[in-house]
Amino acid sequence: MFMKTKSPFILCSCAVLMLASGCSSVKDRLGLNKKAPDEFKVLKRAPLEMPPSMTLPSPRPGQQRPQEQDTQSAAAEAVFGEVNVPSAHSSTKSQSGLTLLQQAGAQNADPNIREKVTRETEELNKTNKTVAEKLIGVSGFGGDKDPASIIDAEKEAERIKQNKEANKPINSGDVPTIEE
Repeated sequence: MFMKTKSPFILCSCAVLMLASGCSSVKDRLGLNKKAPDEFKVLKRAPLEMPPSMTLPSPRPGQQRPQEQDTQSAAAEAVFGEVNVPSAHSSTKSQSGLTLLQQAGAQNADPNIREKVTRETEELNKTNKTVAEKLIGVSGFGGDKDPASIIDAEKEAERIKQNKEANKPINSGDVPTIEE
């Protein structure tokens, strides 16, 4: 009797587990998915070396290992061979770099240049018009500009017909618009 009541339960639970194992989220939660490391973030550790003297220096937490180099220098060495490339974070500047900065006037740089450029850009945006505004007088749908008006087609056709009969230019008179 015990076997008869438990066997359907066991069969149902096995079926549910088999169906659920096909779902990726279930596989992630159960740890069944294989997670490969990102090949671009894997770094090779330098081998351990015996120090010149038998006394070991005291470790300093957070400091880079002395036998390891930064990734930029390692990449430059791999591509170009033995090259002394200063790292992007290094504060030392070459003499040619300093001369270039001096001749470019870097010491006279305006510290508030970002605010000045922003202010000038806002002034230009106020005075400049878009191509549509310049050609046909249609303005945008935002800010302090009025949206384009809608022309009443029947009244406009009548106005054009009357202008042709009176030998007037087609564009003379006011264009009838629909008020919303």
